[in-house]
Amino acid sequence: MLRCALLVGLSLLTIEVVAAEPAVLEGTKPLELQGDIAATMVAGIDQFLLKELAAAPAKRAGEWQRDFSSSAAYVKSIEPQRKRLAHILGVRDARVEFESPELIATTLHSALIGKGKDFEIFAVRWPVVRDVQAEGLLLLPKGDNRIVADVVAIPSAEQTPEQLVGLAEGIAAESQYPRFLAQSGCRVLIPTTISRRMQKRSFGGGDRGPNLTDREFVYRPAFEMGRHILGYEVQQVLAGVDWFAREAGGGNPRIGVIGYGDGGQIALYAAALDQRIDAACVSGYFGPRENLWQEPLDRNVQGLVVTFGDAEVASLILPRSLVVDGAAGPSIKLPSEGGGPADYQYPSSAAIDDEWNRLEEIAAKVPLEPKGFAARKLGFNSETAKPFCDEKIRMGFLVKLIGNDAGLNTAEVKPERTAQLPDAAARQARLVKQLIDDTQTLLQSSPQVRSEFMKPLYASKNIDEYKVNVETVREQFATEAIGRFDHKLLRADPRSRKTYDQEKWTGYEVLLDVFPDVFAYGVLLVPKDLKPGEKRPVVVCQHGLEGRPTDTFQGDHYAYHDFAAKLCEQGFIIFAPQNIYIGKDKFRTLQRKLNPLGKTLFSVMVPQHQQICNWLKTLPMVDKDRIAFYGLSYGGKSAMRIPPLVPDYCLSICSADFNEWVAKNASTKLPFSYIWTGEYEIFEFDLGSTFNYSEMAALICPRPFMVERGHTDGVSTDEWVAHEYAKVFYNYSHRLKIGDRCEMEIFDGPHTINGKGTFAFLHKHLNWPAK
Repeated sequence: MLRCALLVGLSLLTIEVVAAEPAVLEGTKPLELQGDIAATMVAGIDQFLLKELAAAPAKRAGEWQRDFSSSAAYVKSIEPQRKRLAHILGVRDARVEFESPELIATTLHSALIGKGKDFEIFAVRWPVVRDVQAEGLLLLPKGDNRIVADVVAIPSAEQTPEQLVGLAEGIAAESQYPRFLAQSGCRVLIPTTISRRMQKRSFGGGDRGPNLTDREFVYRPAFEMGRHILGYEVQQVLAGVDWFAREAGGGNPRIGVIGYGDGGQIALYAAALDQRIDAACVSGYFGPRENLWQEPLDRNVQGLVVTFGDAEVASLILPRSLVVDGAAGPSIKLPSEGGGPADYQYPSSAAIDDEWNRLEEIAAKVPLEPKGFAARKLGFNSETAKPFCDEKIRMGFLVKLIGNDAGLNTAEVKPERTAQLPDAAARQARLVKQLIDDTQTLLQSSPQVRSEFMKPLYASKNIDEYKVNVETVREQFATEAIGRFDHKLLRADPRSRKTYDQEKWTGYEVLLDVFPDVFAYGVLLVPKDLKPGEKRPVVVCQHGLEGRPTDTFQGDHYAYHDFAAKLCEQGFIIFAPQNIYIGKDKFRTLQRKLNPLGKTLFSVMVPQHQQICNWLKTLPMVDKDRIAFYGLSYGGKSAMRIPPLVPDYCLSICSADFNEWVAKNASTKLPFSYIWTGEYEIFEFDLGSTFNYSEMAALICPRPFMVERGHTDGVSTDEWVAHEYAKVFYNYSHRLKIGDRCEMEIFDGPHTINGKGTFAFLHKHLNWPAK
């Protein structure tokens, strides 16, 4: 009986203790959401971004201040947008001057590879930027034929120049537009477009690594360096325009560009950027771009849809001439095998019409001064079920280009091959290598570029001046590198539920509203030895790729070793957020939707963390001035990007990620580079010119900052990590004389939390005694 009484008493005591711990946190509503909350969060962000993309066209007017008072005034008023387009395409390098294209010939093979009706076909190459050359064909009218115009004709990615002129099979005669232009008196230059041939890419070769197209393989390092495969291809077109203009010797040459599919895109961009181009013809590429995320990754342009749809790009050509051929361009489907997947269907006639009508509305207001030979500067054929660049389109283009209706020579005379054709596969490999090599040249010089970029901040004479100067750089980081939504944070409306009950702490799931369809979610761990009225520091413990908050505090995960629970047992309050890098292609597709909006994954995560901090500061047991960030792996990436923009974080610890980040993304000479992995979302536009990890750390400074690094962590090597960290420590220790706020611990271990030096760092800078 005594034993039973004791058991009953103990049971009642247990019930009373449990009952004393609330099922929800004070000031919150019950959290009722069930299931996979991380998946729900990613799906909600997806809906938010689709709405943002759909709303982009209506917002674009605010990006333009067009002056329609005169033709000259209009051209001047759109110059900022022309510069913006050049910037996001990476068209920023001076082109190499050259006298004329080189003929490609050997003692065995002639440069003259074909003859058509009244023209000859030569294999040529010409310089573009630095050591990059373009290769292709040159069609020259022969005999007494006067050259009436100069044209750059651009194939799509799945076409070769030889196919486009009829020397190789693959394109219907009706669509071999360069030869019809050549036999009509045009000198035609045809560059080779980089293909979407897929191949496994791995350091040192072999069949490991992601399956990438040639275009994506170039895109990856170029994007990180502020360049773009599209920009390189526009540059090779403009190098041809340079030649045409130079040969004119101050005269007034008629210069045109024409292209199909990817070539149509390049022609559109080239004509938008260069006013020496008198007329452009865009075939198989015109329509809305709000679904850019479904197109191949090589078409991903940072911030494009904020300022530009195809109509807005085309408006940069006005008052010059443009012909748009609605003939169906390529639909492109690419698998998800480590590279960016694509499922692009060429837009419907209705969608093309809508985009064209938006252009017409602008064009109707642009004065045509002086009155030119073509009263109507725009030409459009919306038929999709017809051959591309057919006779009607070619005629319209030529009339707008040369200014008369002399007509197109439509004689159906197939060109004759006179010598061995260029090896298309070898040429493709050669051109890809040149572009890759150029990105590596840019990478080598990038530290000097970033040093110049950061010079105004690093010239600060003391901490007070530094705190003022850093705000300008922080704003550039927020708007250009990360991207900022203009939405205000919603009322958090916190919901919670008690889910974990351990000996020394209690765990609550918490959900907070951020933006429409966007919420933040995580787990709050509260020490059980909190005293009434006591305020304690908080450590936000951030998981890595494909992780969950629980990974940080239960199960002894090999990478985390329950570090969040151990810190809680040391007396810290812990918040373990669910970040959005989970779900493989589902989250990577978020990046594809964010980039055209000028944003990144961190454009969502920064406001999530700001809302988390805002809420934490309302808790009576939290010291609002002592909230720290500690993240591993992708959480380490977060540690470099979120605290610079969330000032409530009083310190940041980057574990198992700190790196010479630009090289890790752009180098083809490092085995641990992301060039060789499936993280196709990881590349961030133009970081090579702006923010490596030392520059990001400079935005955390003068707050304490620490790096945790294992000798055998494959994300990098000790040498590369130490190289970048040295720049950080120099800023803290030498420039600002606060070296005690900056530390790095290198331990003998892998990609994991070590939890020794970092724990001591937290105790020191959060002013909390170790137990």
